[in-house]
Amino acid sequence: MLRALAVDDERPSLEELLYLLNADPRIGSVEGAGDATEALRRINRALESGPGGPEAIDVVFLDIQMPGLDGLDLARLLTGFARPPLIVFVTAHEDFAVQAFDLKAVDYVLKPVRKERLAEAVRRVAELRGAAPHIPVHEPDPDHLPVELGGVTRFVSVDDITHVEAQGDYARLHTGQGSHLVRIPLSTLEERWRSRGFVRIHRRHLVALRHIRELRLDAGTVSVLVGSEELQVSRRHARELRDLLMRRT
Repeated sequence: MLRALAVDDERPSLEELLYLLNADPRIGSVEGAGDATEALRRINRALESGPGGPEAIDVVFLDIQMPGLDGLDLARLLTGFARPPLIVFVTAHEDFAVQAFDLKAVDYVLKPVRKERLAEAVRRVAELRGAAPHIPVHEPDPDHLPVELGGVTRFVSVDDITHVEAQGDYARLHTGQGSHLVRIPLSTLEERWRSRGFVRIHRRHLVALRHIRELRLDAGTVSVLVGSEELQVSRRHARELRDLLMRRT
């Protein structure tokens, strides 16, 4: 059973988060804190108590934008401890996801928090803590990828994805209608979608061959036009890309 601490300076958001966490059977106990300073004091007691002690905390569900010490500041402080609790960021802002990854966050949940999305974050924490959840796991849909937008989960068709950009342990999916950040490494998507016509053109980019409009050669450099965006092709991937495009034509 996981021992959790929820941190949010907005009382209604904190109460909702506490309610949802209490309803999860994998959460043994959960406390609330109204700001990062209060949370830090509570975490210090937990660390002094030790991982098996009565004050121990396994995971902190942490808002980011708070007055004074914010969530990212608190997470940075925790990286200096030998055995800090795991961190799940819970925020209304997508913009901090890459920073959250850099701070080794387990997950990044967007507000308004949905029960199913929070349950997925708890599942990840439980796996890392060795408390395997007794909840059936469904196979992912190979044709669609779930993304969050404004607290709503939408399913993006793989066929609509023009290219993917690596952002640390995250990937940004680009479509003709916009982009979406997902917590999947680019290498994983490369392996998963190779048979669907996606090819690595750079350490940062994976491109769908069917969405390449032009292959450009200029003074020894190679690039591709995908939609209205021009992407550089690294030298080590240029020959393979040219061969693949020739075979397709």
